[in-house]
Amino acid sequence: MSDKHLSSQFDADLNAVSSKVLEMGGLVESQITSAMQALNEFDIQIADQVIGAETRLNMMEVEIDEECSNIIARRQPAARDLRLLMAISKTITNLERAGDEAEKIAKRVKRINEDGAGRTVNIAEIKLSGEMAVSILRRALDAFARLDTVAAAQIVRDDKAIDDEFRAFVRKLVTYMMEDPRTISVGLDYLFIAKAVERIGDHAKNIAEFIIYIVKGTDVRHISRDQLEREALS
Repeated sequence: MSDKHLSSQFDADLNAVSSKVLEMGGLVESQITSAMQALNEFDIQIADQVIGAETRLNMMEVEIDEECSNIIARRQPAARDLRLLMAISKTITNLERAGDEAEKIAKRVKRINEDGAGRTVNIAEIKLSGEMAVSILRRALDAFARLDTVAAAQIVRDDKAIDDEFRAFVRKLVTYMMEDPRTISVGLDYLFIAKAVERIGDHAKNIAEFIIYIVKGTDVRHISRDQLEREALS
């Protein structure tokens, strides 16, 4: 991922920690996919598997963060290498939080299943936004592996589609609950799930922004999409 250094061990350290980030990302992607499968099928066994895997994600975050700190202490990297390590630390935080959102979805699925009212609400928007969230997270990880700022800029743009699906579902959900107060309880559970999916998209977008930071050296977290795109493509 990085330019060659005089120290081949330094390159090996950077490549090793980057590989661990991608491994963690793969686990998060699997968790989200499984959580959405549990939602689609009301499969409690899959939901329990998602919940049970959260501990492993937490451990991976701690291990990778510690490795980044050790590399900084041993190698005292400068410029792009330092940005890479700082971005990795922030990326794994976003991955861990995306995993938390998958766990939240799984827990809500179990609750909805217990209430027995799950199929009374049309959740097409949640299913679609879930597919989008998995897709942009996968693409964010691929862009991270290649340090591809063009792909990163596209991910930031595509996150808006997930936000649009979330807002559409909220509008529909309010109508459901107004027309039939009996749907309020399950409706709120679905609202939490929809918000969790939206947050997963946000975490993927954050990872994309860190890619631009690594390559360009510019913090693009709080600028407009148009400005971000100009920076990524410059």
